[in-house]
Amino acid sequence: MLLKSLLIIVMLQLTSETYGQAQKKFFRKDYTFLEETQSFYKFFSIAKTYQEAVTTCGRQGATLFYAEDKRELDAVAKFWTQPRDHIFIGISSLISKGVFASVDGRALMDVYNDWLPGEPNDVNGEESCIVMNKKGQMNDISCNRKFPFICKKTLASLEWNAHCQTPYKRYIVNEDLGRCYKFFLTPMNWTEAFAVCNAEESYLAIINSDEEANFLKKMTKDNPKYTVKGNYLAGVVMLGFHNRDRQGWLTIKGATLEDSGYTQWGYAQPDVDDKYLCGAMFYNGELTYGDCSQRSFFICEKEYKSGFDERFGDE
Repeated sequence: MLLKSLLIIVMLQLTSETYGQAQKKFFRKDYTFLEETQSFYKFFSIAKTYQEAVTTCGRQGATLFYAEDKRELDAVAKFWTQPRDHIFIGISSLISKGVFASVDGRALMDVYNDWLPGEPNDVNGEESCIVMNKKGQMNDISCNRKFPFICKKTLASLEWNAHCQTPYKRYIVNEDLGRCYKFFLTPMNWTEAFAVCNAEESYLAIINSDEEANFLKKMTKDNPKYTVKGNYLAGVVMLGFHNRDRQGWLTIKGATLEDSGYTQWGYAQPDVDDKYLCGAMFYNGELTYGDCSQRSFFICEKEYKSGFDERFGDE
């Protein structure tokens, strides 16, 4: 009987982590769910290049939108209330010139397509990306131009990290610290790391105690860092503090390191330096600093609320 009860508990936990979000139809607070398409969407009014748009969506666990069919086009057209005439869509001929395919590899003929008269015309051989107007009419254009865009996440592709209340599965919880953390093995510079954490509704990790330093030290040790090849700064992990305004070291939340509760530098606290303005830690958990443009590993952190389900909005 006890074994049967334990099995039921485990099954319920697995269901909560994997399928529970489908019932609530929740991805992120800034995405809108459309019943007609069973997908989530977010409109970005700030124009970006095609590759920047693809990267932005990817960082949020979504993809750059393109209409799969006329039904989806009509649904998104109602959602598209912003006063922007054209958006980039997730179709391009960047892989093979003149052969248009979606960001997930589907042929143009297999998805919605309606070209404006005379398009595509590939002016000067530089038009490998596509913009679309609210009527669904398409025009090929340079990928380096900047346009608004829409990110999309299908309900079918959604997973849920029940422990950390996030759709990003690789966050791990530390209940004693009241935080969740994710170690990134893809080296980035400090600004890129800041943006990645922000995209996942978290922030570059801030050490507030010796206990937290020890936890991040262990997390760093447990990740297979030495399998990562390429040009990056080994031996350090970027964190959420900086001296970019040259007024002293502050966390990304605006507090001094002293007020945050942890000031264990690997060397003496650094003086103001015009080059080394971004914070990090050595693998042993001691603080250090470096060039903000230097690529390295990093850790994102988010708040943990025991018993709180983001999808339901209550405990």
